[in-house]
Amino acid sequence: MPKLAAAIAKVGSTTLLSRVLGFVRDLLVARLFGADAATDAFFVAFKVPNLLRRLFAEGAFAAALVPVLEEYRQARPAADLKDFVDRAAGSLALVLFALTALGVLAAPLLVLAFAPGFAADAETYVLSAAMLRLTLPYAFFIGLTAFAGSILNTYERFGVPAFTPVLLNLVLIACALWLAPRLHEPVMALAWGVLLAGLVQLAFQLPFLARLGLLPRPRLGFRHPGVRRIGRLMGPALFGVSVAQLALLIDTLLASFLATGSISWLYYSDRLVEFPLGILGAALGTVILPRLARGGALGAVSGAGADFSRILDWALRWVLLLGVPASLGLMLLAGPVLATLFLSGSFGAGDVAMSRQSLVAYAVGLTGFMAVKALVPGYYGRQDVRTPVRIALLAMVVNLVLSLVLMFPFGHAGLAAATSLAALLNGGLLLAVLVRAGVYRPAPGWPALLLRALAANLVMALGLWWLAGPTAGWLTADGLGRVLRLALVIAAGAAAYGATLLLLGVRARDLREPPEAGGA
Repeated sequence: MPKLAAAIAKVGSTTLLSRVLGFVRDLLVARLFGADAATDAFFVAFKVPNLLRRLFAEGAFAAALVPVLEEYRQARPAADLKDFVDRAAGSLALVLFALTALGVLAAPLLVLAFAPGFAADAETYVLSAAMLRLTLPYAFFIGLTAFAGSILNTYERFGVPAFTPVLLNLVLIACALWLAPRLHEPVMALAWGVLLAGLVQLAFQLPFLARLGLLPRPRLGFRHPGVRRIGRLMGPALFGVSVAQLALLIDTLLASFLATGSISWLYYSDRLVEFPLGILGAALGTVILPRLARGGALGAVSGAGADFSRILDWALRWVLLLGVPASLGLMLLAGPVLATLFLSGSFGAGDVAMSRQSLVAYAVGLTGFMAVKALVPGYYGRQDVRTPVRIALLAMVVNLVLSLVLMFPFGHAGLAAATSLAALLNGGLLLAVLVRAGVYRPAPGWPALLLRALAANLVMALGLWWLAGPTAGWLTADGLGRVLRLALVIAAGAAAYGATLLLLGVRARDLREPPEAGGA
């Protein structure tokens, strides 16, 4: 059985590859298509199925399926487990097909729902609807892909589901380079790429399910007890786990009323925040959920069990020691990173400046986003679906109110700031409730660890501020010069942070994983 730290490294490193390819993809999109009405149209068309990808693949579906599947795996015969998988697959496929078909038929209405500001521009509106009809079937494929990946994660085969997003980026890169020049509307190549990528991702995982003897033979089973339990968990999980993604969707909706390019600026900023969030935050949630769910299925832990609490404590130490410096680094290096990755004839200095504003605002909430990823499994591992939903609902209301208040004086950056503040509130409340209920009891040494982390982050921040300098200096440098300088600045900041932690007495044992639930 993989160790938690080793599993984090496997998922994180594979996610790193996906994020790097994602940046290559975004770099190509920025350089080939720029930040104009056509790219705004694609990002809206991609936002809907991409939101579903994040909901299913990175949150809600795994939170609903893994605890139930783990219970069947531990307490039921193999025949019952296979029957459950078959019926869950068939029921899910039918629901996804119906929703996808309705979405394709209602694509023009969906565009108005997700970007009502496009109604004032007929050309952009029509283009968005056409691309949405191509991208929506991706939701069908990625839902089934998430189902397969959740099974593999339950058996701690983390590498395959973690690698699957790489295929999306590879297909989109190929379509941008090869297909786009051959189309009358080049940006349509990206929509075709999304559709093809969904099929490729699902096909990739099926052989690995077959090796486990769990390749589904889909059958309907809406009355099956296990399927009904997934359904009861799924609704709240969709909202509770993925509040951050819903907040980003609100950003897109409101940004459609702002200046042309606002959606694209928010998109590129979000992509950069997703880099550390996917590597660490999503990896933490993916790895600890099966372990927490296994403890619950075996009866080895209770909600207030010491082992359960130690797993959460371990995850939060990772958020503190790796997530906080990532947030601070993004804030301080927002301009240099954007200039290095995206500055081109199509994505000019003005686009860099505007994207920098929203990136800084999003980076403020990165620690909150990561905390949510680490803490929500503490609820769903115990099949508590109500508490995180109530907290998420409050965070969503706060996000909407703040967005309406901040969007007009601060534009798209105000929307990003509202999302970050809501994420910090969400993470803080999730933590407070777990502590108050006795489910999570912080291990000894947290005050000293917090002070040491604060000092190390201060040293790193001063170093990055001094080395990076004003963004204007990055805009005039040549491309290779920017890349080399940014690499050196990041390496120096990381070295300063790590050296300070070592000097202050922080050691590898502070990230040492807890014993397995119920273990010695």
